[in-house]
Amino acid sequence: MIVLLLGPPGSGKGTQGRRLSQRFHIPYLASGDLLRRAIEQDSLFGREVRQYIERGLYVPDKIMVPAAIEELNKLRREQGVRGAVLDGFPRTRDQAEALDSALTAEGTRVDRALLLNVPREVLIPRLAGRRVCRSCNASYHIDHKPPPADGRCEVCGGEVIQRVDDKPEMVDGRLTVYFERTLPLVAYYQQQGRLVQIDGNLSESDVTGSLVGAAEAVAAAAAQRAPAVASEGASRGAHA
Repeated sequence: MIVLLLGPPGSGKGTQGRRLSQRFHIPYLASGDLLRRAIEQDSLFGREVRQYIERGLYVPDKIMVPAAIEELNKLRREQGVRGAVLDGFPRTRDQAEALDSALTAEGTRVDRALLLNVPREVLIPRLAGRRVCRSCNASYHIDHKPPPADGRCEVCGGEVIQRVDDKPEMVDGRLTVYFERTLPLVAYYQQQGRLVQIDGNLSESDVTGSLVGAAEAVAAAAAQRAPAVASEGASRGAHA
């Protein structure tokens, strides 16, 4: 099962993506984490993407697509599974088509795109007040979940920071770019019957419940298809 989390910055994809990963024992790939790690490591890839991230822009497809697909394949090989939870990739229709082509070659696909809907007026204070652990990406908020007074993460002891692209002067631009670029991507999955819309303005636990329910429906459908495929194979063998 491969599921994609869609939603604007601040919609809770990171928290929910990790929960789905743990629930279904499949890897979680967050493109934002991949990019930030590359920047911190000052790799060639990191130097390429830094100029875009620091301006709140999307990384061009010719850079992003091969890096994300390589990371996805690596994570799945390490865990010995074919499924994954994707967050932040694909972000455009062209990226979605490239990913579909790569997955089709191995007989898989993105089964569902789960869209978290959150009003823009809710997202701005969420982002501006967000703080994250530099090491484990645990999430905090200065209003309703403030980080420890010493600035160290309560999960791993790492440094809690405000991301460059979460600063107030960057937030509005990030949201504008998201809404402009994501509409064609949403339409792509909707036209194929793979889009499920989720109210992301509920409590974290309620959002998790809705996402788990949608993902379990995918798993159940896949389980129903499997016996049918096996039966067809046996029938073909009997007539061979």
